[in-house]
Amino acid sequence: MTEPNVRAMILAAGFGTRLGPITQRRPKPMLPVCGAPLVRWAVGWLVYHGVRDIAINLHHLGEQIEAELGDGSALGARIRYSPEHGMILGTGGGLRRARPLIDGGDGAPIVVVNGKILVDLDLTEVLAAHRRHGGEATMVLRPDPEGRWGRPLRIDADGRLVELVGETGPRVREPVSGPLMFTGVHVVEPRFLDRIPPEGEQCVVRTAYRQAVAQGQAFGVVSERYWWEHSTPERYREGVFNVLDGRVDLPYAEQQLRGVHPQAEVDPSAIIRDPVWIGAGARVGAGARVGPHVQLGARAVVEPGVSLRRSVVWDGVRVGRDAQDEVLVEDALRG
Repeated sequence: MTEPNVRAMILAAGFGTRLGPITQRRPKPMLPVCGAPLVRWAVGWLVYHGVRDIAINLHHLGEQIEAELGDGSALGARIRYSPEHGMILGTGGGLRRARPLIDGGDGAPIVVVNGKILVDLDLTEVLAAHRRHGGEATMVLRPDPEGRWGRPLRIDADGRLVELVGETGPRVREPVSGPLMFTGVHVVEPRFLDRIPPEGEQCVVRTAYRQAVAQGQAFGVVSERYWWEHSTPERYREGVFNVLDGRVDLPYAEQQLRGVHPQAEVDPSAIIRDPVWIGAGARVGAGARVGPHVQLGARAVVEPGVSLRRSVVWDGVRVGRDAQDEVLVEDALRG
């Protein structure tokens, strides 16, 4: 469990442009993974670790997020929203705008998590490391030896961030780590938010973190536990398949993570190849073949004879043609 009074911010205001037409239907944090959207998984993760006061910023189709979560009481949380009308404010601007919701004036730290990720990170350990470091901010980092995620970050033997987007810290204790990437999870002190410029769209890394690194006030914790971001159709599918394969520990799940829901209807002649997740009210027709690696949403329909492999099907979608390696967000019928 975390210390008392810790608050959290879920960043959920992005456009999700790399997902293409998928996010014309839903914002990225509303992408469903085995029965729950990513933002609901984020709330569940926070509550599981004892963090119940949560703010969420909203922009593109943000009303869907508010309709999904409400005031948070059904999940054991107290959720408030920070709408961003007009210009999107970015990660820094979003935190600045939401500060009245996450800074209780008692000096308690703030957990910040990106709404597009799924993790099994031990938040209690991260908060403990943040306290030990005594700095203004602690990033959760992952090894990135091939530099796949942009310009690398590095920490020294004390965990202090010594390299970030070209900024080098003033004190370096050898050895310095290999290249690292930022996971989108971090813990900040309320005073860290003072470093965000007072107006306009801002990136918290390129503003507040650059200053904090230069002054030796930013630290990192390296974790190799499960982390996945879902910014493209391919990564979204793979993220779902990771859950189906049991690659992530999700003790805060509200329902089963694989298998066929008792309220789904599967024709006796249909073939189901695990791993699959088939939701309540879904129907699989005669002679259909579903799996492996299929998420079939609630009330979705696979018509007779259709083959469905390595695909994600959203709630209520009717699949009337063979599909493989797809994300189906609307009816897919034979031409």
